[in-house]
Amino acid sequence: MRILWVKVGGLWPLTTGGRLRSFHLVSELARRHDVRVLTTHGPGDDPEGLARQLSHCAEVRSVPYEIPRQGTGRFAFSLLRSWSSPMPADMWKCRVAALRDEVARRLAAGEADVCVADFLHAVSNVPLNGRRVPMVFFAHNVEFQIWKRLRDHANQPWKRALLEIEWRKMRRYEREVCRRATLTLAVSDLDRDMLGAAAPGSRVVAIPTGVDTRYFTPDESRERPHHLVFTGAMDWYPNEDAILHFLERTLPRIRAAVPDATLTIVGRNPSPRLREAASCAGVEVTGTVDDVRPYVLAGAVSIVPLRIGGGTRLKIFEALAMGKAVVSTGIGAEGLPLEPGRHFVRADEPEAFAAAVVDLLLHGDRRRALGRAGRALVDEHYSWAQVSRTLERRLSEAMVTHAR
Repeated sequence: MRILWVKVGGLWPLTTGGRLRSFHLVSELARRHDVRVLTTHGPGDDPEGLARQLSHCAEVRSVPYEIPRQGTGRFAFSLLRSWSSPMPADMWKCRVAALRDEVARRLAAGEADVCVADFLHAVSNVPLNGRRVPMVFFAHNVEFQIWKRLRDHANQPWKRALLEIEWRKMRRYEREVCRRATLTLAVSDLDRDMLGAAAPGSRVVAIPTGVDTRYFTPDESRERPHHLVFTGAMDWYPNEDAILHFLERTLPRIRAAVPDATLTIVGRNPSPRLREAASCAGVEVTGTVDDVRPYVLAGAVSIVPLRIGGGTRLKIFEALAMGKAVVSTGIGAEGLPLEPGRHFVRADEPEAFAAAVVDLLLHGDRRRALGRAGRALVDEHYSWAQVSRTLERRLSEAMVTHAR
């Protein structure tokens, strides 16, 4: 199978859950198929490193492009252009002429049997009309749900009004993409059902999330007593929102019961606002790290206090693979095949979240039982090799569907 994989925003280094998922699936597919990756890179990305890491791909090509960030002139221009377009601002800013032209040329030349648009952001760079090959939309999230939740949590009336417009545009755009794609791949049954309901008549299937069970392994000797850890890209608003809320509402309750409780926040690009809040709370913030494993292994409990989000959280699977007890909100564990009370502890309100964390910090037997159950689950069912076989079957089915 000849696979053209298109992504905006790079794949290396592996600093986000989306990059991890895509990188590992591409790497596994390339062991058995002709995979050509077309992507972009911005400051901090390493296209040469990506090519080395995916040396078994038939081709890896990256074009320079920095996605406009909020507060910049380029972002304002994208926002203005999107207002007169059905395309949401978050999608408009990811239109890359050089990438779009290259994708169109490859498809017109018949160089692929199937094209994968990786994330909704990639779709604007893939022709949706007159395609000779099937287009598979890989939906890591339900984007309109994320934007709707952002609207729900906005405090200022003007911001709520703007987000109201944006999430509705996102829903229309996402629905149209699902309808026009040969196949949409969701990352959970929940996301599959949500996208299918939003786009009746479209073909949406789910593939599971995976984890590198050889890379992420348990080591109980590294655990620090009464220590908490959170991992995630801190320049993604749902992560920042989760931690700021946790520092304000939940951590004081934990320390009332366990005064020496500590927390490390691990992830790229923490904002000055987050650093200041963490400093006031006596919490460590690492920024970007080369290897997340030592930080996770040091934690007695891994926390996922998300209030906003979509898709599935690879941070939870990584923690489980390392035998860690996880306390998460329902949104944090949304879409993952986990049983509350067996594989993790679910708690949604600050009081309940704090109580769950305290219970695990003080009772090592419960903590270790959760960790062992989580490791057994991912070890048996969710290695990337297993997940890639499912993806492979779905891509083959899309080719058959398109040929009819």
